[in-house]
Amino acid sequence: MKRAVIVRHAKSVPYGYEDDFNRNLTERGEKDASKISSELQQRGIKVDIMVSSPAKRALKTAHIFAENLSFDYNKITEVKDMYDGMTTSQFLKLIHELHESAETVFFFGHNPDFQYFVDNLLKDLGSDMPTCSTVGIDFDVARWEYVEARKGEKEFHFTPRMFR
Repeated sequence: MKRAVIVRHAKSVPYGYEDDFNRNLTERGEKDASKISSELQQRGIKVDIMVSSPAKRALKTAHIFAENLSFDYNKITEVKDMYDGMTTSQFLKLIHELHESAETVFFFGHNPDFQYFVDNLLKDLGSDMPTCSTVGIDFDVARWEYVEARKGEKEFHFTPRMFR
């Protein structure tokens, strides 16, 4: 069993689009990321690898999750294409290249791409992905290279609104 956890970055400042890459999280965004990652920790969710867009808001979200899940944030892998834009097939290629010893991998990035990835990896999400949405997708495979579109099962979907 392999698990991909797809996390849309937390709420970011609604200004600074002329320097979008460096937009920071709001205080609410920081609290939302802390609440959801704490919930994952309480449920015993472990993380083997974290992969993030290098944009400030995604990376900061990843750092908050790393802290609450006892993952060394210095080991977060940054993938520029997760900011620039990826197709689902490019995202699947990234998944296929993951180290086989990893069972659970977290990805941090942006919409609309992350909504597309989740929609295309799952049989059915049935909802949208507001900021800080966290979707756990399980694949009944022994190796990452066997992960296919539309074969994932939703294990969980947390949104900040669930914790207010």
